[in-house]
Amino acid sequence: MATNDVHFKLIRNGRLYAPEDLGVQDLFIAGEKIAGIGTGFELQGLEVEAFDASGLIVAPGFIDLHVHLIGGGGEAGPASRVPEIPLSQLTEAGITTVVGVLGMDRVTRHLETLLAKVHALQMEGISAFMYTGSYHLPSATITGSVKRDIALIDKVIGVKIAISDHRSSQPTTAELGRLAFEARVGGMLGSKAGLVHLHVGEGSQGLRPILATLERTDIPIRQFLPTHLSRTPQLLEEGIAFAKMGGNIDLTAPSPSLQWETSITEAIERIMEKGVGLEQVTLSSDGNGSMPRFDERGHLVGLATGAVSSLSRAMKALVDAELLSLPDSLSLISRNPAARLHLLGSKGQIAEGHDADILLLDDNLALKRVYARGRLMVRDGQAVVKGMFE
Repeated sequence: MATNDVHFKLIRNGRLYAPEDLGVQDLFIAGEKIAGIGTGFELQGLEVEAFDASGLIVAPGFIDLHVHLIGGGGEAGPASRVPEIPLSQLTEAGITTVVGVLGMDRVTRHLETLLAKVHALQMEGISAFMYTGSYHLPSATITGSVKRDIALIDKVIGVKIAISDHRSSQPTTAELGRLAFEARVGGMLGSKAGLVHLHVGEGSQGLRPILATLERTDIPIRQFLPTHLSRTPQLLEEGIAFAKMGGNIDLTAPSPSLQWETSITEAIERIMEKGVGLEQVTLSSDGNGSMPRFDERGHLVGLATGAVSSLSRAMKALVDAELLSLPDSLSLISRNPAARLHLLGSKGQIAEGHDADILLLDDNLALKRVYARGRLMVRDGQAVVKGMFE
């Protein structure tokens, strides 16, 4: 762990994307916050660490709202449990805010361990949150209640559950409705998003469990955030229909070790063709989780691991394909997830008073520097701040 050597920092002459294009600007950082955007700052009498970002892009830090921080896996027995993710793996991927999840395994992995990991990453320099729950019902909790977890534990911003997957607990409409009620009220009491974050598998039910819950309850559609919706063409179409009803959707940026039928560029192109606003779409990595492959009989035939670096690759792919502008591509992994998490007042964009979560990229969108809450974490693409046991 490390602390800032200089309280004040000045990033000069960078092309600033906030994520909208603000042109060439200087960025003044005081402690953990962005204190000014502009030119000609009068800084006499201050000890300032200055960096000339001429020729570089200045962008908001990435927000990954679905990462298995303490590892996923276990589908092939104890040896297939993915280990915890180190701090540097996140920062070298440009991630300055992360949300941790539990996966299928709530036997050998526990929410208390996830909460400790979240606090560790916060102490090490980035911003970290988590969902209570896991794939299964009754929901795993820390306090004995989803509502209490969200309302009382500062780092818990919602609940996770799995649907349409042979590994899920096959929740009924009544059970899903009750879970959404708990999350909504917990979010209201804790002034948080209270999201119901749904792992959606390849099962035949697709998004129907959510739709049935919406039909039979008064829970608002935006309380639900289904993810992995680019895994099959059929599920993508269901996600598009869900978004046209007013919902938000999350796509998983594919890792190199596992490519789904629909690429991220094909998925975004289809979403835009159907008239869905990009502000309703986020990208997450499913990083550090296992990505098992099963045959038609449900037998495990392959196992891969998600990579948090998939976010930056997806952003670059969308820009290189000339499908999205850089501001629109950045929004999918900065401003939009901040909006889902109710963090827009401090995260997701470069603005005065916001946390100084800043990336410096070259013209090829390769990561050069990362600042998290004002601290330089990555220089020349390599972590300069690492976790205690790295």
